[in-house]
Amino acid sequence: QVQVVESGGGLVQAGGSLKLSCAASERTFSSYGMAWFRQAPGQERQFVAGIIRSGSGRYYANSVKGRFTISRDNAKNTVYLQMNSLKLEDTAVYYCAAGSGNSDQTSYDYWGQGTQVTVSS
Repeated sequence: QVQVVESGGGLVQAGGSLKLSCAASERTFSSYGMAWFRQAPGQERQFVAGIIRSGSGRYYANSVKGRFTISRDNAKNTVYLQMNSLKLEDTAVYYCAAGSGNSDQTSYDYWGQGTQVTVSS
């Protein structure tokens, strides 16, 4: 079973940047697509960004395109989410997941506990 642990969340002003990390326990990390999802209070969890096993294919929600970048380091069993030009509406709990790498939440078997990102004005 893969365990994933997110880190890097926090409080940041609008327009600022934050980088999330997700460390996976599994030595076969490179065999999993990875993704970030987020859930704001009172809202359903939504896809943010995904990356396939090799890292050559990346997918983004329209709301974060051009501002967020997902990347992975298979040697470190880690996936990252660089978030720039943060907006108030980016405030949410961000979850890392291991599975397909696409936007379908049902295609992910392993989830982290989440890390809070709060963007202030």
